[in-house]
Amino acid sequence: MNKIILQLLAVGLCCAVVQSLECYKCPIGIWNLCITSKEVCPRGEVCYSGVGEAASIFKIKRKGCMKLSECNKTENVNFPASSNTTVYTLTKTCCNVDLCNAAPGLPGTAGLSLALATITALFMANILV
Repeated sequence: MNKIILQLLAVGLCCAVVQSLECYKCPIGIWNLCITSKEVCPRGEVCYSGVGEAASIFKIKRKGCMKLSECNKTENVNFPASSNTTVYTLTKTCCNVDLCNAAPGLPGTAGLSLALATITALFMANILV
């Protein structure tokens, strides 16, 4: 009986070690708007969050999985990719715990929803009166 328990424990431990890392993914976001999904990283990759600035005006954000060797570096992003024209510079930071590259909330959405509801209510009140 003890052998069976130890074998099950060993199999469970192997599965836990092999399990991949889950991260938020946002291919590109502007300011604090970054529409995210979740992705499972390939073996050997970690979660990252990238922050950059384009034309000294737009704040750029990216999230996803990347190789550990590419972490904590600044990268020039060119467009098109084959050109030498830098569109923005992206600084990437990494972490290695599930969903550690936190998904940003949408700032101001509560206020925006309240304002929209108020305007709609006032509009409907004028129509019904």
